[in-house]
Amino acid sequence: MTTQSMRSEINVLPIIAFCALGLIWGCNFIYIKMAANLITPMQIVLYRVVLGFICVAAYAIFKGYIRISHLKYSIHFAVMSLLAASVYYLAYVKGIVLLMSGVAGALSGSVPLFSFILAVIFIPEEKITLTKIIGVLTGFAGVVLIAMPSGSTILESNIKGVLYIAFGSLCLGASFVYAKKFVMPLKLPTAALTAYQLGFSSLTMLLFTDYKGIGAVFNDLHTALGLFIGLGLLGTSLAYIIYYYLVKEVGTVTASSVTYIPPVVALFIGAVIVGEPITITDYIATIMIFMGIFLLRKNK
Repeated sequence: MTTQSMRSEINVLPIIAFCALGLIWGCNFIYIKMAANLITPMQIVLYRVVLGFICVAAYAIFKGYIRISHLKYSIHFAVMSLLAASVYYLAYVKGIVLLMSGVAGALSGSVPLFSFILAVIFIPEEKITLTKIIGVLTGFAGVVLIAMPSGSTILESNIKGVLYIAFGSLCLGASFVYAKKFVMPLKLPTAALTAYQLGFSSLTMLLFTDYKGIGAVFNDLHTALGLFIGLGLLGTSLAYIIYYYLVKEVGTVTASSVTYIPPVVALFIGAVIVGEPITITDYIATIMIFMGIFLLRKNK
């Protein structure tokens, strides 16, 4: 294999990771909707972070990535556990329960906007170009437009649910910036970072969750599998390993643009499973979203 072909193969990895993470996160909406019919939002988050932690910690230990010396960075792990796990997850679950899937999916795409603004303020080395600004605005416009198939605009939706999703998006957007500024420079293995983050999140949720009725999720096998495998294994442990990889490889703003994909995936699932109609507006919005992603990936 030539050096040029090897280079091309390596460059494809971030694209594959980018698409995979968007697909995984997009499927999370339906898993959360299903689980919310049986257990509380806090219990959903508890299951998610604990299961995710067990899976990724086992892998990190097997690979020998866990070190006692890493505990000196606990403050960063604790902050990330709140921004990118506990608070972010809880806010999204509460919002998804209250909103229609189209609106919730649309609002979830606001993460790159928050991330872009925060990156401009806190990370001077992030390149701020007209192309990226246009990319963020184009993608966000598409995300807003994609909320229309539900027949309700964002302003007509449950304001409490809207605020929950917006706050969760702000937390996740801030986590991209915090990771770039404080976590990635530590040069720790991504599996270890994910394990520490989910470990701190698990402790938080174990302390504050009301366990009454938590076993009700086992009343439906499909829901239990969606929660354990969809949210726990794929949507949490694997997703965060990919997340750290993207921040490292393509930068904060570009990596955060992966959140443009879940609204499209959520819309498709809503149309197939829930029965929401797909109109020409959906296709236009989808094109705008991917145009935004393309523009954000450009370096100039």
